[in-house]
Amino acid sequence: MAAADSVLNPPPARPEITRAVCRGASRHLRERGYAIVKEMTFANGRRGDIVALSPSGELLVVEVKSGVEDYRVDGKWPDYRDYCDGFLFAVAPEFPREILPEDVGLIVADAFGGELLREPPRHPLAPARRKMLTIAFARLAAGRLALLEDPGT
Repeated sequence: MAAADSVLNPPPARPEITRAVCRGASRHLRERGYAIVKEMTFANGRRGDIVALSPSGELLVVEVKSGVEDYRVDGKWPDYRDYCDGFLFAVAPEFPREILPEDVGLIVADAFGGELLREPPRHPLAPARRKMLTIAFARLAAGRLALLEDPGT
C-alpha cells in the first residue's frame, strides 16, 4: 500500500517546495512590516530570492533552499552579505536545519506562512550602498507594478 500511496501522492518536487517556502517566508516578512521583492539582481550578478526592506530602511536578503542538495551545491550565498544588513536562509519544516551555518538568520516556512527561528546577525551597509540598493529596490518594484497595470508597456 505504501508504494501505491507514493505513486498516487508523490512527494512535492523541488520547484513546488521552493514556491511554497518563498511564499510563506514572504508572508512572514510582510507580517513583520517589510516590503518585499523577489529575484532582485545585485551589482555582482547574484540574484536574491527575496529582498526585504524594513520601514527604517534595513535590507535583508533571504535565500530559499528547497532541500539539502540545493543547499550543498550553492556556494554563492556568502556573496549576498555585501548587499544587505542581514542574511537569512528560508527552508521547509522538514529541512535538516543543523547543516546550516549558525551565523545567518533562519526562517522555516511552508506555503501558508513562516516563523523566524534565528535573527540574522546585522552588518550595516555603507550609506552609499544602502542608497543604491534602496533605489534599485524601488525601481524594480515600481517596474513590476507598471507591468501588472499595463502589460503592453
